[in-house]
Amino acid sequence: MQRREFIRQTAAGAAMLSVPAVTAMPATAPKTTKMGIVVHSYASRWQSKTESGTYPSLRNALDLLDHCHKLGAGGIQTIVDDSWTSDFSRQVRNRSMTLNLYVEGSVAMPKTTQDTADFARRIGRAREAGVTVVRTVCSTGRRYESYHSDEAFRAFKKNAVALMQAVEPILKKQGVRLAIENHKDWRADELASVMKQLASEWVGVTIDFGNNFALLDDPMNLVQSLAPYVLSTHVKDMAMDEYADGFRLSEVPMGEGVLDLPAMVALCKKYNPAVTFSLEMITRDPLLIPCLTANYWQTFPTLPATNLAETLRTVRQHPQPKGLPTVSQLTPDERLAAEDQNIRQCLAYSREKLGMV
Repeated sequence: MQRREFIRQTAAGAAMLSVPAVTAMPATAPKTTKMGIVVHSYASRWQSKTESGTYPSLRNALDLLDHCHKLGAGGIQTIVDDSWTSDFSRQVRNRSMTLNLYVEGSVAMPKTTQDTADFARRIGRAREAGVTVVRTVCSTGRRYESYHSDEAFRAFKKNAVALMQAVEPILKKQGVRLAIENHKDWRADELASVMKQLASEWVGVTIDFGNNFALLDDPMNLVQSLAPYVLSTHVKDMAMDEYADGFRLSEVPMGEGVLDLPAMVALCKKYNPAVTFSLEMITRDPLLIPCLTANYWQTFPTLPATNLAETLRTVRQHPQPKGLPTVSQLTPDERLAAEDQNIRQCLAYSREKLGMV
């Protein structure tokens, strides 16, 4: 059976595959189409040290579940690390089932193909929590900042593929799927090529709707290329403006940016009807994308100039009269308030414009 057909058939069926090691574990997939929330949306509030009666710190996944339930969200994507015990995993599973919220994990990849014990333990903790999909990244840094030659990026790619292959038996044993995010490292065609090379039931992608603007990658092409492999999503809207070395890129409340969110959501549903949609609205200063500097191009030796032209055309066709939002000038309390407002605005958009109710 072809992998794409496998995903189409299984996604609409049971939330977990029939694997003996996990059949006794209750699934957490809710009977809902509501937008969930990625923990990174709470960059200020997550484990915050700021004392706030209005926006108290979200200390762990249990706090995040309770908070998202109050907001009317559909679930969470949260970090699973070595602080998770079996008891805590069971608490997360029980709370999510009680609240009818889905839970997805976010885990770090192992550093080497021989050192997978920590990864296996985290996947086990995720499974105990009822998680069936965990998101990960292959590079913690942005491509144009972390790699300074085509050779360096090709070495990264080779190592990343080797790590995916090394963890596949762990995923299969635990009945948990791994979703690789386009984390300002992979262009759409590159990550799609890796997925085709792996042809794995257990490794797919987390599609981040906005990240690949930073790599001069058309967002609709991104979703069209990766939707056949989609296991989870980071939904966001993006706005941009120019600066001397390129353009600035910023998450903005959904509906205020340039992305065709209804079309992107529909494409993901087409290939995986059971896919979750998780909001990643990061309230922060704009990112600088220095695409007019020589250093930026060191890992793109064959990228056509048309990609640059099309991206800059998009920037210029969507000017921001009020400028891009910034938070560095705000007090900690003001940042918390701005973050909360942005998330609530996005959830309202998902209900009113995307039908996620």
